[in-house]
Amino acid sequence: MSSLSRFFVGPSSGPWSIFFIRLAVGLIFFTQGILKFTDPNMGVLRFTRMGFPYPDFTAHFVGAFEVVCGFLVVVGLCTRLAAVPLLVVILTAIVTTKIPELGRPGQGFWFLASDARTDFAMLCSLIFLILAGGGSARSERLAHRSR
Repeated sequence: MSSLSRFFVGPSSGPWSIFFIRLAVGLIFFTQGILKFTDPNMGVLRFTRMGFPYPDFTAHFVGAFEVVCGFLVVVGLCTRLAAVPLLVVILTAIVTTKIPELGRPGQGFWFLASDARTDFAMLCSLIFLILAGGGSARSERLAHRSR
């Protein structure tokens, strides 16, 4: 197994407290992914307003990644690997929905700072999970112990 493969899917020995970061990140992405399928205002209509090509496909494609990767993060399977597409999703969300607020009349930096606080927290948490891994309380470690 290459060192890059070991980094993304190998065990990590971080503390159990990482579980709470995984729980928050995973559940937020998991539920937002489901909303992209069940609520047109959070899915297709939102992607249409943002000007994405093929908004129906794009909303469901992103939603599927959020559901699958969010679930993997919650249970601690391939946490680092699952966090990478979610990092792309959150960076895209910041660029397409938050950065434009800087140029809108009556908004600017402080409006952006307030409106993007969850996105910023998710960005930092995903970077943390990529660097730290899933921690001790994860399915991979439990499966390895049972063998």
